Amino acid sequence: MTEPTGDDRPFDEVLLPVRHTDMAPDGSRVRVLAGLPGGGMAHFELAAGEVSRAQRHRTVSEIWYVLGGLGVMWRQRGAEDGREIDLRAGMCLTIPVGTSFQFRNTGREPLAAVGVTMPPWPGAGEAIAVDGAWPPTV
Repeated sequence: MTEPTGDDRPFDEVLLPVRHTDMAPDGSRVRVLAGLPGGGMAHFELAAGEVSRAQRHRTVSEIWYVLGGLGVMWRQRGAEDGREIDLRAGMCLTIPVGTSFQFRNTGREPLAAVGVTMPPWPGAGEAIAVDGAWPPTV
């Protein structure tokens, strides 16, 4: 039997899990959601006061949409100066492949975002640890 692809793939429905199902390489808690051959979606959460580990992805790009909480995202590409952007509900941002990034929660509630990874997350070895803007706490 062949694996369904493209239009042959069955529908997928996922209700947001009550508890996290995984830990991201950056230390944030992950709830894996639906995916297709071209990408996958997950819910990421960082507790109040936490700072992620800085990293860079080898092969995937991401689009994040912040659902709640307050924070800051640091991104840097190549030799460019790093750039910080405030995170709050409604903010949408991209992390192109090869971008170093790190984020921190500056609020009192969890910082929650939905991220789309393109192509789907390939697994161990995708994330490369890098020097970031802040010391990590996770």
